[in-house]
Amino acid sequence: MGLPFLNSPKKRRDQVVAIDLGARTTKAVHILRSGDKMSLVDYALIDAPSPDQSLSVELLGNHIKDAAKALGTNHSKQVSLAIGVNDSLFRHVELPLMPVADMRQMLKFNSKNYLQQDLPDYVFDCSYILQRKTDPKAASKEAPKVGQPKQKVALGGAKRQIIEEFQNAIKLAGLFPDQIVPAFVGPVNAFEMAEPEAFCKEVVAIVEIGFKNSTIVILDGGELMLSRVVAIGGDKLTGALAEGINVTYVEAENIKVGMPAEVQPHLEAALHPLGRELRASIDFFENQNDRTVGSVFVSGGSARSEFVIQTLQNELMVPCKSWNPSGFMELGLAPEKMGEIEQIAPQLSVAIGAALSAL
Repeated sequence: MGLPFLNSPKKRRDQVVAIDLGARTTKAVHILRSGDKMSLVDYALIDAPSPDQSLSVELLGNHIKDAAKALGTNHSKQVSLAIGVNDSLFRHVELPLMPVADMRQMLKFNSKNYLQQDLPDYVFDCSYILQRKTDPKAASKEAPKVGQPKQKVALGGAKRQIIEEFQNAIKLAGLFPDQIVPAFVGPVNAFEMAEPEAFCKEVVAIVEIGFKNSTIVILDGGELMLSRVVAIGGDKLTGALAEGINVTYVEAENIKVGMPAEVQPHLEAALHPLGRELRASIDFFENQNDRTVGSVFVSGGSARSEFVIQTLQNELMVPCKSWNPSGFMELGLAPEKMGEIEQIAPQLSVAIGAALSAL
C-alpha cells in the first residue's frame, strides 16, 4: 500500500530523505532507488524536543535541520515528512467511484457526510485500497448492488494550517517539502516490501508501539480491513516500570530493552492494558469478518524487547514477532551502523514507509 498523502510527488524519485517526527525520538532515513533495487544509505535517531512543548515553526525547522544533518551532507534535499496521529487523521472509508482529485474536493466541502464530522479547512488525499480476490462463485451469489458504485479508499488529512507550518519548517531547514504523510501508513508501506508473502496471502495485524500512542492495522490478503489508534505507548510502559522499581525514567528505558528477570513482573503488569486494547481490536475484526488473524507483527522502540513481544503474545493468544522494515533493502551503511541496524530497525518502520511513498 504505497500511498502518498497530502503533497503527492509528480514524479517518482531516485533518492529520498524521510523524517519521522516522533514525540520522543525523531528518526530519519536516506534511501536510494536504482531500478527495482533500493538501498538504505544512512539513518539517524535524534532526541525530539520536549513532547509537552508546542514547537514554533522556527524551532521545528531547526529540529528538522538537525535530523537531516545527522544523515550527513550527501543526500537529497527533497524531504518526505511523517507526522503523528495528533497532527493528522487516517481513515478507510467507502466513497463513490470517481477520480482522486474529485474525492479531495468532495471531502473538502462535505466531510461530515462521509466522515461523520465537520473538518473545515482540512487538506485531504485519497488512494484506492487493494481488495483481496474473492471466490467468483461466492461473489455471483451476492445480491446485486444498486445505486452509485463505491470503492474502498484510504484517506489521509490534516488541517491546512498544520501542513503549511510543516512546509515552512522544512524550507527553513534549507530543504524542499516533497510530501507529508500520516505516520499511520508508514509501517504498512514498509511491511508490504519487507514481508511480501505475509502481506499478500495472510491475515495479519501490524502494531506500531509509539511513544504516546500505538497503532494497529489489520490486513487480509493485502486489503486494509481495520485501523485504530490506542492511547498507550512506550512512555506509559517506561513510566510504570520506573515507578514500580523506583528508578529514573532513563534507567527504566534501558532496563525495558535489556530486561533483567527480577523486573519483568512490573513491565508485564504495565503491558496488560495495551494487550487488552489490541485483543479487542482483533476480536472485533474476527467477529465482523469471520476471519482469524494469524500473526501480529510489532514495530517501534518497544519491539526491541523480546519480553514485550512475548508478553503481548501471551495476552493476544496470537503469534507475535518483531520485524525488520529494512530487510528488503541493500545496506550501504557506515561500518559502525552496520553492526546496530538489526537492533535499531524496528524503530525505522514509519520513516522507511514514508520514504517508499516517494520511491
